Amino acid sequence: MQNKNKTFISDQESAKRRRRQLRSWIILVTVVLAIIGIVNLVSFLGRTTSVSALALPCYAHQDVTVFQDGVLYYDGASIHFVNAGGGIEWSYPVGDGASFSVSENHLVIWAGTQLFIVDAKGRSTYNDSLEAPIQFARIGNKYAAIVTGDDLKSNLTIRDLQGTEADSAGEIFDGMLILDCGFFGASSEYMWTLSYDIYNPAISSVMHTFQVGKMNTGEVNLGEHLAYKVVYSDNLLNVFTTQQMYIYDYRGVQNVNDTMLVYGWKYLDHAVPDRGATQFLLAPTAQTSSVQSITELRVFSSALDRRYTLPASCVGAAIDGGRIFAFSDSYLYAGGVNSQRFYAHDMNLPEGRPVTSFVGLTNNGYAIVISNSEVYSVSLPH
Repeated sequence: MQNKNKTFISDQESAKRRRRQLRSWIILVTVVLAIIGIVNLVSFLGRTTSVSALALPCYAHQDVTVFQDGVLYYDGASIHFVNAGGGIEWSYPVGDGASFSVSENHLVIWAGTQLFIVDAKGRSTYNDSLEAPIQFARIGNKYAAIVTGDDLKSNLTIRDLQGTEADSAGEIFDGMLILDCGFFGASSEYMWTLSYDIYNPAISSVMHTFQVGKMNTGEVNLGEHLAYKVVYSDNLLNVFTTQQMYIYDYRGVQNVNDTMLVYGWKYLDHAVPDRGATQFLLAPTAQTSSVQSITELRVFSSALDRRYTLPASCVGAAIDGGRIFAFSDSYLYAGGVNSQRFYAHDMNLPEGRPVTSFVGLTNNGYAIVISNSEVYSVSLPH
């Protein structure tokens, strides 16, 4: 009988030890999981490392435009180039009433009938008065395109960077409102135009393509949905309408299989990664109206179509080098294209000023943002 009691007591002690060991293991596992959860949460929402912000000597209403490693702005008398560090590198006098457009290495400026072509150092390669008022102009690496005349009877002239006329087109745009144009090809030898045929019973967007100096035009009817952006990449023209993204070759022949539905989404930016096809960044159209309040993003390419939810409402976003950057009133959110995580970086604008809009990214790793009327360059996190 005594042996049975001893055995019973021994069994009870063993059971207690096992329960204590099990409880210790449960506590240990719980602590480890809690630590992992906290680390992941901090990684997702946190890493609020600071980036530097610097005020630039220009204001939001001065046509601030990203150009190479800084910005251009127009003060009503001259166009100035300011680097991301805030230094004015050059100024070019143009008088009042001027507008301008840029390419990678040049800008074209117009005011009334006056046309200026200027290089990246602020040196003029052409300056003269044309016969008719200029509606707008665009520039590439080899040519400038100038649209003159009335809205519904426009003339398109192409000049080289020294001002010599290389081509012109007028009759094909009779009754059409030219919306935009640009150059493409290895040597910018081709050109596209977007116009709106307002006399057609079914109002439609039209794209023309041609080789400068060859007059071999191609015409594409893009339908009733407004075409608003053309991106030349991967040797193809990617044409965004409010309904679809269409793809064409240099002759205007459509690649039907690669048509992408983009209804409800608006183009924001694009980037060419080290490997793979061009990546396009979009945001919901409803979130990019007069006041941008972006909470979702979409990136797609020929091999990718991914959606992202931002940690907070943002006023703009961009894509570069496989990374997405989004800008709220206080934070810069950075994340990889292949990840759903965004790391927050306090932009530290002076006196807690909020970011109210986003202009673009410079070539040397800065974001240009606006706080009400003031302009700042913000260093991008590495």
